[in-house]
Amino acid sequence: MSHPDSPAGAAEPVAITATEAPAEVVCVASWNADLVSHVARPIARGETLMASAFSISPGGKGSNAAVAAARQGARVALIARIGDDDFGRMGMTLWHAEGVATDHVEHAAGECSGVAQILVYDDGDNSIAVCPGAGSGLGASQVQAAHGVLRSCRVVMASCEVPVEATLQAFRLAREAGAITLLNPAPARPLPEELLALVDVLTPNESELYQLAGAEHSGSLDAAANHLLAGGTGAVLVTLGAAGCRLYQGRQTPIGLAGRSMPVLDTIGAGDTFTGTLAAALARGEPLASAMQWANAAAALSVTRRGAIDGIPARADVAALMSQVAR
Repeated sequence: MSHPDSPAGAAEPVAITATEAPAEVVCVASWNADLVSHVARPIARGETLMASAFSISPGGKGSNAAVAAARQGARVALIARIGDDDFGRMGMTLWHAEGVATDHVEHAAGECSGVAQILVYDDGDNSIAVCPGAGSGLGASQVQAAHGVLRSCRVVMASCEVPVEATLQAFRLAREAGAITLLNPAPARPLPEELLALVDVLTPNESELYQLAGAEHSGSLDAAANHLLAGGTGAVLVTLGAAGCRLYQGRQTPIGLAGRSMPVLDTIGAGDTFTGTLAAALARGEPLASAMQWANAAAALSVTRRGAIDGIPARADVAALMSQVAR
């Protein structure tokens, strides 16, 4: 399946309606176009560095995670706000191609879609600056308008790229309906206690975990995770990059899962792939400890290709990797 790598010449978007069956995963989604430059190393303040390559591709943590869930076989719907521009049409084209329902994607007339400026370094690491554009206007009212799909799904996920008011309303409705709430707290920022108490599964990386837990807990994964659990978060699943991940649940013994040695081209979208794959596994009834194995394997595969969308694997590829490890 091909994906647009440029807004030029994008086909007219078509809304996708989930008519055959309700969505299993609903994503309160950020959307932006990724403007990616490849440079040898981080750029110093005031320095100009020549890039070896440049591309424009679909991005946004919410959109990436939604595509990841769809490629794992979940029926996915979006709640999002995009600009009435070529970048917005790029998003609609992508979601149409991936079978993601867009009934609750609002087109903001006269506004620009979000943009992420990404620098990818020779070692595969990256730095990202995001301007949310029309996505900054996503709020509780748009979420409330999607109450039907939220109350019939199994998992509701979001990231910190969308306004907290939208995530709060979505998680309130999800909690009322008995759906699992999944939050990727990236980019890191302070979150209200009410929201953290509505989160069933939190998926921070190490630095995000410490920022949420506070300076007094920095340096100890156990202390930081247990602090968040004490505040009402159901489970904390810390992603550790090449070192794998670690799951904390109440009074249970933490479960660690080792990373996999993979050839790294770039790490863009690895965390989004982890979150979306986790959501899909939970939606099909996998226990959390099993779901994190799927997410860990998918994230490992994602770094072997360039770009967020091209790096997201299909369910069959993830199953094959897990089978190889199991033998």
